[in-house]
Amino acid sequence: MKYDKILLGHGSGGKLSHQLIEEVFLPYFSEDTLYKMDDAAVLEYPGNGLVFSTDSYVVDPIEFPGGDIGKIAVCGTVNDISMMGARPLFLSAGFIIEEGFSIEVLHRILTSMKNAALEAGVRIVTGDTKVVPRGAADKLFINTAGVGLPMAEKLPSGAGAKPGDQIIINGPIAEHGITVMATREGLEMDLSIKTDSAPLNHLVREIMAVSGEIHVMRDPTRGGIATTLNEIARQSEMAINIDENQLPITPEVSSACEILGLDPLYIANEGKILVFCSQDDTPRILEIMHKNKYGGAARVIGTVREEPRRKVILKTAIGGQRLIDMLAGEQLPRIC
Repeated sequence: MKYDKILLGHGSGGKLSHQLIEEVFLPYFSEDTLYKMDDAAVLEYPGNGLVFSTDSYVVDPIEFPGGDIGKIAVCGTVNDISMMGARPLFLSAGFIIEEGFSIEVLHRILTSMKNAALEAGVRIVTGDTKVVPRGAADKLFINTAGVGLPMAEKLPSGAGAKPGDQIIINGPIAEHGITVMATREGLEMDLSIKTDSAPLNHLVREIMAVSGEIHVMRDPTRGGIATTLNEIARQSEMAINIDENQLPITPEVSSACEILGLDPLYIANEGKILVFCSQDDTPRILEIMHKNKYGGAARVIGTVREEPRRKVILKTAIGGQRLIDMLAGEQLPRIC
């Protein structure tokens, strides 16, 4: 590793994050589940096994239109378990709180977590609280971990993409990152832009009920859909082709990206799912998604090919092609 100190970019979810994990962390641990680099670990256990995931949330600011750090802490872990084709059941919640933090704001965050857990149908069953001196943290950090039960014998994985698969997304991209960025910088943006943070486990359960050919599911959080698609292309040794004309981006987000000089492909989402499935099952999955409140704008955005392996290619709006690489550094720090 060519860096001797941690940079903000090491938390981006992109190239620097992968370098940190692969070259610094993984050599110390020998678990096969870690090397798969999926959103959660599938563990051996009587029956179909268990799925386990953990995540930490350091978003700044901690409250923003449509959500807060508490909501994304619950939804994020619920979604990571769901992306593995499992039904999330139980969560833990750990809090690192800076001295001087407002109890009133804490009540709001906890209410948000409670409501998100109720919507997802999961229980927060254990937790931990630590308080650090003023200046030793930034207001509030939350860690959540969760366990779930697989809903099928054969589960989706980042390595599961197959030639001919179609790639579905359940709605517009980049809303979460733009919302947090605008709130952080005090920008007067269109009031209709808000985070897309949502629990997707019920949507996942519904689409898995109609298809046994869902090969990959992934929520494109840090690094956006560009980084997530690159991860899947590398895990599966496949080529991924996406069509710029089919990418769902709202006019408000598109305008904000133009003003801020940001690429929506690399901006974080908190309520989106990428589904890789057989072409035959695509119509059934879209039909189910369109009936769900978190999938009404679902559409096919691309396909999987064999070549060029480990690459993501964008067909541009004017008919050309552009190589889409993984996020190099940190486009928007502390976005989740």
